[in-house]
Amino acid sequence: MTAPDVSAPQPGLSVGPTSEFSLFFRVKPGESVSLRNALQALQDTPGYRPGDYGMAIQTIHEARFVLFDDDTRLAFITSFDGPWDAYMEDFFTSGPTLALFDLIFSHVEGYDGLPDVAAVRSFVLGAEQSAAAYARNYGGTVKEIRKAQRVNSAFQQVLDHPEAAEILEHPAMQPLLDEAGD
Repeated sequence: MTAPDVSAPQPGLSVGPTSEFSLFFRVKPGESVSLRNALQALQDTPGYRPGDYGMAIQTIHEARFVLFDDDTRLAFITSFDGPWDAYMEDFFTSGPTLALFDLIFSHVEGYDGLPDVAAVRSFVLGAEQSAAAYARNYGGTVKEIRKAQRVNSAFQQVLDHPEAAEILEHPAMQPLLDEAGD
C-alpha cells in the first residue's frame, strides 16, 4: 500500500458531488481601498454580477471574497462540482477568470502575478485551507439544478396555457401539480 503524499495540496471537504475550496491571504499594507475597488470591478463583470449565471467555470455553485480583520485579510471561499483536479485545471486555464483574479491577488502579500501560471498555481494552492466542516442544504450539481429550473419554467408555461386544462386533469399529472402548488 502506498502512503498518500501529504505534502501535495489536498482537496477540501465534499458533500456528494460538490466540494469546498477556501483560500486565505494577507492584504498588502495600504491596499485595502484598491482591493475593494478591484472586488467591485469583479462584481460588475458579466457572469459575476448578481443575477448573471454565465461564469466561465460552469461547475461553481457560489463564490465569495471576504475582507476581514479590519481589511487586512482576504478570504476566497467557493464550492464546485466534480473532481478537485478538474476544478483546479479549469481555474488555471480559464483566461478570463484567471485575469480577474490576477487583479485581485495583486493586492495581497506574496503574489508575483501573471504570466507565470505555475507560480500563480503554487501561490493559490499555498493559500488553501480545507474547511473544518462543510454542509449543503440541497443536492444536485450545477448542471442538474439548472436543468431543474428549465423544466420548472417549462412546466409553469404549461400550467398557464389555456389548452392544457384537459391534460392537467389526467391522474398521472397529479404529482407534478402537487409540487407546483408549493
